[in-house]
Amino acid sequence: MKGKSEKIKVLKDGSVTSPMGFHAGGLFCGLRKKRLDIGWLMSEVPAAAAGVFTVNQFQAAPLLVTQESLNEQGILQGIIVNSGNANACTGLKGLEDAYEMRSLFAGKMAIPEYTAAVVSTGVIGVPLPMEKIFDGIHAIPSTPMQWNVNDFELAILTTDTCTKHAAAELIIDGKKVHIGGAAKGSGMIHPNMATMLGFVTTDANIDKATLKKALSQAVNKTFNQITVDGDTSTNDMVLILANGLAENQLLSPSHPEWDIFMEGLEEICKELAKKIARDGEGATKLIEVIVKGAQSEEAAKVIGKSVVGSSLVKSAIFGKDANWGRIICAAGYGGIPLELEKIVLHLGPYEIVSNGQSSPFSEEEVKAYLEKNESIQIQLDVGDGSGESVSWGCDLTYDYVRINASYRT
Repeated sequence: MKGKSEKIKVLKDGSVTSPMGFHAGGLFCGLRKKRLDIGWLMSEVPAAAAGVFTVNQFQAAPLLVTQESLNEQGILQGIIVNSGNANACTGLKGLEDAYEMRSLFAGKMAIPEYTAAVVSTGVIGVPLPMEKIFDGIHAIPSTPMQWNVNDFELAILTTDTCTKHAAAELIIDGKKVHIGGAAKGSGMIHPNMATMLGFVTTDANIDKATLKKALSQAVNKTFNQITVDGDTSTNDMVLILANGLAENQLLSPSHPEWDIFMEGLEEICKELAKKIARDGEGATKLIEVIVKGAQSEEAAKVIGKSVVGSSLVKSAIFGKDANWGRIICAAGYGGIPLELEKIVLHLGPYEIVSNGQSSPFSEEEVKAYLEKNESIQIQLDVGDGSGESVSWGCDLTYDYVRINASYRT
């Protein structure tokens, strides 16, 4: 990740606890067979907060409870997360369990219930084993000195093969401001929010209304531009907490260095989104689709998501096959009016389509590009305007079917 501004510095080993006053940990309570399955994130002080949630109409119980917490005052101080069980499609009992989980965590941390968020991820339709949740929350060490952020990153995972974190340091008003993040996601990824969880923290001083708008803008350009398998989960959410401990002047769009904050926030969200796409279930390649020349940014996003979400495109990338017809086809059915004669397509550094027709290119060279690189770039110029976007996904492999065929075993 590379910041465009000199006032943005990427923190190589940064995490969701890089901003001042944030602490996180995780432990094993028996929801999973062998992995950490309860994680928590705390701010030393109440923080302005905002969230973006799945558009799946069957939202899981924890999302409803967390949205209620946010709607109370727009303030959060703690987040409790469990993996291994989504507490989704579990009826009234599931909602009661989510409330109890919030109450247990708030009591353990000595914070008001409305400042606690509840997050669950895992198998849908199975009641949450509350005795294990109870034991897990009560086993949280009393002092943050005993917590480990890496345990938090591990505890939130399901079919992920790696943890996902990022952080940056900004200079605003001459003060150091930090933005950090952690995420999970591997399958069932096709946001408007998808199973995807994102946790972003900052010590910036910013009010909750402005924070909500900033998060929405960043998510639309990043998390909402990734797809792994076209499925949108019942449990997705991205939460952001801003505790103000950096003591910069209150941020707003009229602040002279507002763009620096937004650039930093978007970079962190982008880095987390790309890591989710790269870790798609069974994936071997990250696919980046750059769309240029669209009628608008929104049109470019639609085209990009159509291409990166195509099973045939994803399969071709896995097969190291320069089958450009699949890319053009996917762009064409996205619903945005296009003229084939204007389209120019590059696969990596190679132009393979010009004016809607095949360009002279070496199949061997393109195949070698697809074989050697873990990140594959598709650039599509549709020649209709100045709209641009970037979308991310992954290839579709045999292992994706294997993993999902045995998910509950």
